[in-house]
Amino acid sequence: MAEPDTQSPIIPHKEPATGTDKTQAARTLNPILGFLKILGPGFITGASDDDPSGIGTYTVAGASQGFATLWMAFFTFPLMASVQFICAKIGLVSGEGVASLLRKHYSRWLLYPAVLALVIANTINAGADLGAIGAAFQLLLPFPAIWFIIPSVVLILALQIFGSYRLIANIFKWLTLSLFAYIGAALLAKPDWGEVLRATFIPTFQLNPAFIATVVAILGTTISPYLFFWQADQEVEEKISVGRKRLWQRRGATDSELRYAWWDVNIGMFFSNLVMYFIILATAATLFKAGQTHIQSATDAAKALRPLAGDAASLLLALGLIGSGFLAVPILTGSAAFGVAETFNWRRGLNEKPWRARPFYAVIVIATLVGLSINFLGINPIAALFWTAVINGFLAPPLLILIMLLANSRKIMGKHRNGWVSNTLGWITVVVMVAAAGALVVTWGH
Repeated sequence: MAEPDTQSPIIPHKEPATGTDKTQAARTLNPILGFLKILGPGFITGASDDDPSGIGTYTVAGASQGFATLWMAFFTFPLMASVQFICAKIGLVSGEGVASLLRKHYSRWLLYPAVLALVIANTINAGADLGAIGAAFQLLLPFPAIWFIIPSVVLILALQIFGSYRLIANIFKWLTLSLFAYIGAALLAKPDWGEVLRATFIPTFQLNPAFIATVVAILGTTISPYLFFWQADQEVEEKISVGRKRLWQRRGATDSELRYAWWDVNIGMFFSNLVMYFIILATAATLFKAGQTHIQSATDAAKALRPLAGDAASLLLALGLIGSGFLAVPILTGSAAFGVAETFNWRRGLNEKPWRARPFYAVIVIATLVGLSINFLGINPIAALFWTAVINGFLAPPLLILIMLLANSRKIMGKHRNGWVSNTLGWITVVVMVAAAGALVVTWGH
C-alpha cells in the first residue's frame, strides 16, 4: 500500500477505465458469474467468522443447550450485517483502514491499547485454530496432530507472503465451500424438524449462568473485533488491486459500489449465520439428545458424532474444520498486521511485495509463529480460547463506539455518513455488546 497522502483533497470519485471492478463484472458477465464475481470481502469475512474457535462455540452451545440457542442465528444477523457494512463503507469512502483513521482523528492512547488487544487476541485465536486443523487432520489420518500443523503453517505463510492479493482472495472464496459440510452434517443428524422450527422462531432465554455464558460466547465469537479491521482493509485492498494505489484515488465511492458492498456483506453474514445455525442444529440433534453435553471443542464433536450420526457426518465436520482453519488463520494474522502497520503508518498490504513492506509481513510471520508455539507449550486450547473471548468481549464495545463515530463524521464520510437505519442497528449492537461484556463479568467463575 502506498504511503498515506494526507495532503490530497477529496475529489469526486470516478470509475476506473480498466480493471476488475465489481460494477463492470455485474454488467459484462452472465447473471450467475456476475453474482459470484461481486462476492468479495464481505463474503470472505462472513465465512471467516466461522473459524474453528467459532465452530467450537456453536458446538458447545448445541451439545449443552440443545436447540435453545437456534434463534440467535436470526437475532445476530442484522447486528453483524449492519456493523460489517458500516466498516466496509468506511473503507470504501475514506480509502483507509479503521486503525489508520483512528490514528489520524483520535488519541493514540485510544488506538494503542485497542490494537495491542487485537494482536494478542488474534494471535491466541490463530494458535488455537492451528491446533484445530491438526486435530481435524488426525481424525482422518492416524498420525500425531503436530505433523499436520507445521506443514499447514508453512503453506499459509507462503500464500500470504508470496501470493498476490487476487490469488489470496480467490483461494479464500473457494475455502468458504468447506463450510457447506456443516449443513450436510446437520441433515445427516435427522433432527426433529417440529422442535427445530419452534426453537428457531420462538426465542427462549434461561436465567442460569450456563445459558447466559453460552449466549455471551455466541455474541463474542460472531461480532469479533478482528472482523471490523479486516472488512475495511479488504475494501481498500480491492481498490488498490484495480490500480487505485494513492489515497486520493481511493477516496470516495459511487452509489453502485456501496450497493454491491451491501449485497456482498449481507450475503456473507447470512452465510455465516446459516453455518452457525446448522452447527448448533447438528450437535443438538445428536450430542444433546444422547446426553453428551460436556463437549469442549469441534474436534470432540466430530469424534462423538461418529457412533451417533455415522462416519459421513463425522467426516464432514472434520473437513469443514480444516477448511475453516485455513481460511481463518491468515485473516486473523493479516488483520493484526494491518492494525499494527496502520498504527505506525508503515507501508502495508497484501498487494505489496514482501521486500517493500517488511514490517507488515514480519507481524504476520511473528503472529503465526507465536500462535504455532501455543501448540508446543502445553497451553490448554480451551482456556486460550476463553481468554480470547474475554479480550474480544471487552474490546468490542469501545471499538464499536469509535467505528460509529467514524461512520457519522462529515469530514471522513461526507454525504455517505450513516443513515438512521445503520445508526439504529449500529447503536443497538453497541448496547448488546456492552450488555454481553457485563454479563461476562456477572457469570465469571460460574
